[in-house]
Amino acid sequence: MNAKILIIDDEEGIRFTFNKFLSARDYEVSTAKDFDEAIKYISEKDFDVIFADIILRGKTGIDILREIKNKKLNCPVIMITGYPNIETASEAIRLGAFDYIPKPIQKDVLFHAVDVALQHKAVINEKEKYRSNLEAIFSSVRDAIISVDKDLLILEVNQAAQNICGLTREGIGKGFNLFQTRCKRDCLQSLKETINTKQSVEINNLECQLQGRPEQVVSLTTSPLLNRHSELAGAIMVVRDETRLTNLERELNERQNFHRIIGKSNKMQEIYSLIELLSNVETTVLITGESGTGKELIAEALHYKGNRCLNPIVKVNCSALSENLLESELFGHIRGSFTGAIKDKTGRFQTADKGTIFLDEIADISPKIQIKLLRVLQEKEFERVGDSTTIKVDVRVITATNQDLSKKVKRGEFREDLYYRLNVMRIPIPPLRERRDDIPLLIEHFINKFNNKFNKKIKTISADVEKLFMEYSWPGNVRELEHTVEHGFILCKQSAITPEHLPFELKTIAIQPSLSHNNGEIDNPQIILQALERTDWNKVKAAQLLGISRRTIYRKIKEYNIIK
Repeated sequence: MNAKILIIDDEEGIRFTFNKFLSARDYEVSTAKDFDEAIKYISEKDFDVIFADIILRGKTGIDILREIKNKKLNCPVIMITGYPNIETASEAIRLGAFDYIPKPIQKDVLFHAVDVALQHKAVINEKEKYRSNLEAIFSSVRDAIISVDKDLLILEVNQAAQNICGLTREGIGKGFNLFQTRCKRDCLQSLKETINTKQSVEINNLECQLQGRPEQVVSLTTSPLLNRHSELAGAIMVVRDETRLTNLERELNERQNFHRIIGKSNKMQEIYSLIELLSNVETTVLITGESGTGKELIAEALHYKGNRCLNPIVKVNCSALSENLLESELFGHIRGSFTGAIKDKTGRFQTADKGTIFLDEIADISPKIQIKLLRVLQEKEFERVGDSTTIKVDVRVITATNQDLSKKVKRGEFREDLYYRLNVMRIPIPPLRERRDDIPLLIEHFINKFNNKFNKKIKTISADVEKLFMEYSWPGNVRELEHTVEHGFILCKQSAITPEHLPFELKTIAIQPSLSHNNGEIDNPQIILQALERTDWNKVKAAQLLGISRRTIYRKIKEYNIIK
């Protein structure tokens, strides 16, 4: 099809010259003598190129440009002028003028300007076609799709991004982090990781805490965005709303995990409900339970499920530091306040302002720290070591211990008033032996975890190992189970973990019933030989395995003439 060209000039001679030159090349030419006539043409027909005189009767070519920009027309505009000046030129360029052509009109200059403008228009049309196709694809996808450049400036979003992420097309060109003030920012961290590592990131069952949709659960994937030279240009993120499926799972009361906590037993369901109840309640919480039960995970869940989730959670192991170091760590110090204080230090309470501080092993703090902590809980203020300036903070305090604080209070080792301040709400975590229904879930979780860590393809544990795991008392609780599975992964070279891959203590329990009988009296040399082979001929360990003394195993080896 012949290109459509509009000539806007109040001089009839100029319009005639343009029409004559361009019609000779079979272009479809229209002419307008003023602004109003030009706008009428532009409203009725799509043009490929527009020539507009800077000086028109009544209005100017700049007004033509402004109108074309307002209508968002993809049409190159070439300005005609006999008296160009810097102010007019800069205004025209700002409004999107494609080129200038001076009077008097030269035929070769005119044709060159038209050719270049039409080539530019063809590129614009091609880009518009691709943009329309992509927009149609984006609009039809129910998952949120967001692309950013290497500086995390938003390049494109689809309609679903508004529903799932609260992000509209008005955000295009702005920093993605500007829109991350209303959720947990996990998606921002995933985009940063993808851009830094050029690797995809996947997160499932993410409780994103979007403002207005606090119960929203999503899965997200971020992938590198490459340009035509296969160079990193940014990242693209796809977010799927999984809230409905999660709600169905909750309705069935079969939540098998809750913010990284694994377990579906009745006791764990009660804890999940208690966490949800306490997450937005501004009160102190005391988490109790044996070592290895996951008290830190409970504290994280309380923080990230609550209103403070966008602010930091600061963790302190109170038993790992001496009294002076703990005081400085919690409340900070000023330079010169004690030997080694070479500069000012911000304390953990100040760092956790507007967020949460988690004090683990709280039973081990000294009377001096107890007094200072009580003041923070009551007055929300403290002073740094060596300083008299009072610092105000807004911090939620969560504490944990594996000791019985009430007994320490009775023995005078822990302040009674502080105990009642900390124990406003208590979450007791059951030991693993009291929720054995969760052991298979935990095993499956650790198998998946260590397959990724060690790049293995172990599928399961053997039946006898499973029986042992279900019967074992697990004094170290979930932590001991995790370390046991990790130990098995290191040794296992097949698809299933068997007793021989277990730590020595558990291996002993696994095979002892089949080896020891008659109250330690062993009359079968084959049983002694088997125990020696399983302990790499360590006679002391073999004796322990068989439940007999070292002297007895030496005697039996000599009696049965057992040799390696």
